[in-house]
Amino acid sequence: MTVPVSLMWFRKDLRVKDNPALNAACDEGKIIPIYIHDTAAPQDHLPGEASAWWLHQSLAQLNERLNGHLQLFRGNAGELIPQLLEHFEVDRIFWNRCYEPWSVKRDKKLKQTLKNSSIQVHSFNGSLLWEPMTIAKKDGGPYKVFTPYYKKGCLQAPEPRYPKAPPGRITYADVPHKGVALAELELLPSINWYDTIDSLWQPGEEGAADRLSAFLSEPVEYYHSERDIPGVEGTSRLSPHLHWGEISPNQIWYAIKGKYGDQENKSIETYLSELGWREFSYYLMFHFPHFVEENFNEKFNHFNWRYSETELVAWQQGKTGIPIVDAGMRQLWQTGWIHNRVRMIVGSFLVKNLLMHWQQGEQWFWDCLVDADLASNTAGWQWVAGSGADAAPYFRVFNPVLQGEKFDKQGEYVRHYCPELKSLPDKFLHKPWEAKPEVLKEAGITLGKDYPEPLVDLKQSRRRALDTFDEIKGK
Repeated sequence: MTVPVSLMWFRKDLRVKDNPALNAACDEGKIIPIYIHDTAAPQDHLPGEASAWWLHQSLAQLNERLNGHLQLFRGNAGELIPQLLEHFEVDRIFWNRCYEPWSVKRDKKLKQTLKNSSIQVHSFNGSLLWEPMTIAKKDGGPYKVFTPYYKKGCLQAPEPRYPKAPPGRITYADVPHKGVALAELELLPSINWYDTIDSLWQPGEEGAADRLSAFLSEPVEYYHSERDIPGVEGTSRLSPHLHWGEISPNQIWYAIKGKYGDQENKSIETYLSELGWREFSYYLMFHFPHFVEENFNEKFNHFNWRYSETELVAWQQGKTGIPIVDAGMRQLWQTGWIHNRVRMIVGSFLVKNLLMHWQQGEQWFWDCLVDADLASNTAGWQWVAGSGADAAPYFRVFNPVLQGEKFDKQGEYVRHYCPELKSLPDKFLHKPWEAKPEVLKEAGITLGKDYPEPLVDLKQSRRRALDTFDEIKGK
């Protein structure tokens, strides 16, 4: 009897464990594993430089896991898939679903094309705890506020599926290799700015497992109290692994549940709800696809944003003269990641103190973050801007000095990323402009030379932001 052969299309599920599509394909028979770098994606939705670097490493790791059988392609996936099915003479394909608006549109069209050609198409949920189409309000409409979405929708829905073990056996079809070399995907940037990142991260399925194990060994127990302190390892840092599907949220969810059961623990509840926020971001993107390009709250279409190339570059380079902001932006550049509390601080500073459109920040993060995720990145920026669903009110302007003094009391974070300020007393570390000349001199600092003068006056820029917001209140 002839053993069926299937095309296994890896997308954002670059793992062997808990991969529903891979399990199903292997149960069917032999597989031809492929990955396509889809150049037909909207240009601003192609991976940014840091994320592309990660993808390069992750694909190399996945190929090792598949014993060198992963075939790589570059081009229009909607056109390539039918061609590959024909080339390999197979009549079935397996994939895990993606939820970006352009991916949904592509997959829907592709699925219909393939079915019209008598190709069997099997798609699965390999990325979310609860798919967006399974959660709705009592009236059938989508939620727009996180708490009822999570507590009344998700937590009252059937439990997320339990993670699947890796296939007991993967049998590869004996077919010619029609793909390209990894380097031909052109994922690595021309400038080796990622050298520092390379020493800090371990992309791939094994790296994800190691990161989860390290988080479970201690930080998760203190997550509620330490997640806002950027100077300590208080978060999981699993976001880039989740983005490329090197680990599933189901694996994380049940690893935590397996260790702590149903015992009441504020840290565990808080962390699981953060996974819920990721789900909510995808939920919004699925039900309101315009939100990745436009203000969710249309009122902000009338907002009088301003733009200054000089100020934007100063923000990007961590040279605003506001220590906690500069530390965060330098962390982003040096590590490809930025602490979540600090993401809110630097975001608020750009959108409210500098009055620049949230998309300016979203685009910079997209290029610099190893965990650049369309749903989470957009939702985060719209939340800070006040223009998103269930967003922080616009009049909530983070005071970066108070935020620094509260969450970086001893200044470990600022002193690490802004070493020119390391000799300043704690009292002035987050507001060096208030230090007397003799204090600055003793610390070896000349403002405007060794460290920038503040880009804006925090009180005045806050007032300007609130006045500008007042102009759109009735619109």
